[in-house]
Amino acid sequence: MPRQLRVQYPGAIYHVMNRGDRREAIFKDDKDHRLFLETLSQACEKTGWQVHAWCLMDNHFHLVIETPQPNLVAVMKWFLGTYTARFNRRHKLFGHLFGGRYKALVVDGSRNRYLRTVCDYVHLNPIRAGLLGVRQPLEAYRWSSFNDYLKRPGRRPVWLRVDRLFGEMGIVVDNTAGRLQFEELMEERRAQDQGQEWRKIRRGWCLGSGSFRLALLERMEGQFKEHHGGAERRESAENQGERMIADGLAKEGWEPGDLRKRRKGDPVKVALALRLRQETTLTLKWIAQRLHMGRWEYARRLIHETRKVKRS
Repeated sequence: MPRQLRVQYPGAIYHVMNRGDRREAIFKDDKDHRLFLETLSQACEKTGWQVHAWCLMDNHFHLVIETPQPNLVAVMKWFLGTYTARFNRRHKLFGHLFGGRYKALVVDGSRNRYLRTVCDYVHLNPIRAGLLGVRQPLEAYRWSSFNDYLKRPGRRPVWLRVDRLFGEMGIVVDNTAGRLQFEELMEERRAQDQGQEWRKIRRGWCLGSGSFRLALLERMEGQFKEHHGGAERRESAENQGERMIADGLAKEGWEPGDLRKRRKGDPVKVALALRLRQETTLTLKWIAQRLHMGRWEYARRLIHETRKVKRS
């Protein structure tokens, strides 16, 4: 199965989630919750990680973390391994605790509400799981950073950073009034339908603007290995292909609309198609459709004939 490529850079923000092996519990009691947070605190102390939101459920966890250094992979290996060892030692167990690789959604932190969206997703997780009744306030769920946001600064964990989320919510001052405003906004948010918005978090590999996405794709080019795949790999190849097409059209003095106007087998199109096949992982179907060459079988025949001529 293709694996998600870990994108690491200074100041990156991630929504990290992982479940228990076979969806079994990773927290059996309150002591386990506290042990997990203690281990997270140690990871932050060692690395300078900042946490923007967290939520612990019975069989999975959510974290929104910011990494000042590009060290997500190394620190998550230590963090999950250390908690697993402590959990197993406490319960006299052995073996895996978590099932598969953790998910790490890269989040745009450019104050365009993407950070707020993912933090809201984390703080509202108990609602989606049906753990709170309609009349129960969000603060009734104990194992979430929502309650920490309602506390005075001196009573919060030192690794929890609240200013960025407050800023995206329009909360200017971290005082009693500001924290009350946060609580009211979140109670309003729980009543809204976020189906489409949440889908981008559950199924995507990044959450951000178009320019943020393109910048990530450029970072990722050349980093893929055989076991990497999925949406990131496809988008990276398409981004590379679009740049090559733009470069080829500019050299020929063509406008983008000329691809549609010119005949399917135009030599310029064939030359572009051949280059895309040789230098990218794009499919013939994508190339034929993008260059307006008709059916992919026709494009394949033209590419094959051009290769034969070049070799002769």
